[in-house]
Amino acid sequence: MLGLIIGAVLAIVLLIIVAAIIFTYNHLVLLRARIENAWSQIDVQLKRRIDLIPNLIETVKGYAKFEKSVLMEVTNARASVLGAKNPKESGVANSALTGALTNLFAVAESYPTLKANENFKALQEELSSTENKIAYSRQFYNDSVMIWNSTVLQFPTNIIAGIVGMAKQKEYFGIAESERGVVKADFSDLSK
Repeated sequence: MLGLIIGAVLAIVLLIIVAAIIFTYNHLVLLRARIENAWSQIDVQLKRRIDLIPNLIETVKGYAKFEKSVLMEVTNARASVLGAKNPKESGVANSALTGALTNLFAVAESYPTLKANENFKALQEELSSTENKIAYSRQFYNDSVMIWNSTVLQFPTNIIAGIVGMAKQKEYFGIAESERGVVKADFSDLSK
């Protein structure tokens, strides 16, 4: 009789352990799927922005005096985004592209006819909207990565994650070091 009770207790303990392993594994699968979905959302918005850039460049090219170096900067930054192989590289490349587009729009301020061009204004608005969507998607992705990374480090999930090959931490979608600096605003001309 005692052997039967010990066997039943061991079976229950084993069942609880197996259930915990299954639950933890399924939770990891869900978190991984969330990260993949978040990355897909970023990818969709990045593709959308990349697709808008050739139209923007063609619109701007019509203004012969427009600085070719600015157009080359945008084109090269676009190529870097297309060549990025992971979230970290993609983050740095996208920061460079954002900077190049900022320069393009700053130079465009010197060309009133370009600023008044309806196609240019529409593309500028689309790019601005896309930038906002990228920012929201990046935030969701980084939040998902933070949850994943903290989960695979916690006990006992770290043991199960190691056994099933899911212990590797994910990379955040970062920004370039140049974007981390303090923004200097000069308001001295406002008092005039």
